[in-house]
Amino acid sequence: MDMIRLKILGCYNTPMHKNILFPVLLLVFFLASCTTVGTPDSVAILESQEKEGADFTEELASPTLVQTATQIPTALPTATATPGPSPTPAPATYFYFEQGVNPLTGLPVSDPSILNRRPAMIKVSNWPREGRPHAGLTSADLVFEYFIGYQMNRFLAVYYGADAEVVGPVRSGRLVDAQLAQLYQGMLAYGNADPQVDEVLVEVLGERSLTFNALPCPPMCGESTHSATGVFADSGALTAYARENGIDNSPPDLRGMYFQPEPPVGDASGLKLRVEYANFSIMEWRYDPEMENYQLWEEFDREGVLEMGLITDRNNDKAVAFENVIVMYAEYLEYAPSLHDIVLQGAQGYQPALLFRDGRVNYATWRAPEGERPIIFETPDGQPLPLKPGRTWVVILGQSSRTTQPAGGDWTIYFDL
Repeated sequence: MDMIRLKILGCYNTPMHKNILFPVLLLVFFLASCTTVGTPDSVAILESQEKEGADFTEELASPTLVQTATQIPTALPTATATPGPSPTPAPATYFYFEQGVNPLTGLPVSDPSILNRRPAMIKVSNWPREGRPHAGLTSADLVFEYFIGYQMNRFLAVYYGADAEVVGPVRSGRLVDAQLAQLYQGMLAYGNADPQVDEVLVEVLGERSLTFNALPCPPMCGESTHSATGVFADSGALTAYARENGIDNSPPDLRGMYFQPEPPVGDASGLKLRVEYANFSIMEWRYDPEMENYQLWEEFDREGVLEMGLITDRNNDKAVAFENVIVMYAEYLEYAPSLHDIVLQGAQGYQPALLFRDGRVNYATWRAPEGERPIIFETPDGQPLPLKPGRTWVVILGQSSRTTQPAGGDWTIYFDL
């Protein structure tokens, strides 16, 4: 427990960190040398085996079935580096935004007064599939996606410039949520958590840690967060609840992202991004040239055969689409099969990233130079990374994840710790 608390507070000065010189250039070399890898055409279904851990029941895709994980290709080269110190990061650049412009999207909001608050950050489940389609993702400024164990993922949706009356299904908090809520100085709403995790979230966030059991309806309504569609939150009502109950809701300085309408040249074509946590757990972003954004597709079960389908928002039936999709490569710390943390606040130097915008891929870096300021995204030469004005989906993948280019502008990344 003490080790978990130490790490979540950002004290990551451990030998496991490998300071790498110009990590993005190494990533570029790695990508260029990868071979084409096929995707499994079928899914093997096995009888579920008992999983250890208090939270295992909510991770299963169904109570009786679990599919086998994709075998990570072994023929791919591994990105390696010549040992040496990281370049000393330059001071971060924080750009000025005019009044009424959302620093998380670069766009003006219809009512500037909505920015006079902390972001409402709500945990959204992606498993089991019965909880899809999700509610409220089309209203979020930012969504963070990360691995939670057993080849599955979960989302943390950030609401600042707009709200959604129905967000969810809401599920449990995870260790990394404490770091993300600190970086974006938000109120974290989640459907309870494992006692170890809950202790950390409360210790780090204090009164900004808001659980289903502690909240009235609204802002969080339902019966059980262990049900696929049991609990949903209202992001605007969370703000109202904070104000009514004396929780510090003063607006933080959320500058750190850089927006530019004109797209950069880009380093390669980026028309589709496929992220495989397993051959039954797939996220796919497809570029729509007419809408000029990336639409989310996920796998679904059609009579025992998995197919990809467009994901829509149950609130408005609109496609879940974002202007920017960022892949962050980060170090995962695994304490148990469903208990992980991610090194964000304590990451040393520049970390590799990819930006998908306007149908192109841009090699990039990320860093969190301040513990209570947003993540900084930059180009390989240290300049601010030009995001497209609009909404951003951030995928946090393990450093050992294999990145391939099967064809043209198609990219496939196999998640690996």
